[in-house]
Amino acid sequence: MRLLTITAAAMLGFAANSLLTRAAITGGHLDAWAFMVIRLVTGAAMLALLVSLRQAPASSPDSRPRGRGSWPMTLGLAGYAVLFTLAYVRIDAAPGALLLFGSVQLTMFAVALSRGETLSRWHWIGVALALGGFLVLTLPGLTAPDPVGAILMAGSGICWGLYSILGRRAVDPLGVTADNFLRASGVVLIIALAAGLGSRFSVTGLVLATASGALASGLAYAAWYSVLPALPVWRAATVQLTVPILTALGAAVFLSESLTPRLGGAMALVVTGIWLTTSTPKPSR
Repeated sequence: MRLLTITAAAMLGFAANSLLTRAAITGGHLDAWAFMVIRLVTGAAMLALLVSLRQAPASSPDSRPRGRGSWPMTLGLAGYAVLFTLAYVRIDAAPGALLLFGSVQLTMFAVALSRGETLSRWHWIGVALALGGFLVLTLPGLTAPDPVGAILMAGSGICWGLYSILGRRAVDPLGVTADNFLRASGVVLIIALAAGLGSRFSVTGLVLATASGALASGLAYAAWYSVLPALPVWRAATVQLTVPILTALGAAVFLSESLTPRLGGAMALVVTGIWLTTSTPKPSR
């Protein structure tokens, strides 16, 4: 039950990120570069606070150093943040989330299979249905998302997938995530300054970016990486496909985005795929 609760909270946070980003940028409250810098800085601050507040386990020495991130993970996180935010300048929240986590799934499954993880026939059918939903959304057509935005979001998903794979190795998920956020904040700040920060700024934009960073990123990422080591790669990848569903519903309610038949069909395939991959046991090796 604890695993399920924490995982659900993390997925809600991930969905909130799409809604908050889209609301801030398309609402004219903040430009994309300022948003991503504030998001990462406030996320790093929240994670640093969580690290400072936690107590060392009684069975562990108090002097034990906290986990540290790595530059490959930092670059993956920074790449995700930059591409994610720029993509939401061009596409709606719901299809953006589906593109993002469809790409995450593709990346994580590719890595899992390359490492020799095995799936049953029903798992493969579930994966095929989920990826079918991804293709339904992205194939050219009258309601297909902006192609540049779609490419940016797919790249963001690849970065996030690789970051998730690397994060599974962390023995101190909270400490590692905090360190990676701190490093990524510096990387994104340098990129943003080189690109030229825009002039759009408002208190509303600051609040939205801070909520995205401190709550939907800092707390949600800490929750996700605390449960990630307990999930097989294939299941971790598939569980994240609940995020587009949550995002689509939230976008319809809070951002007045429409739920098109194409998006509905894509989500139906994804939900069915999730059910098949999570309700059947993993085959013995």
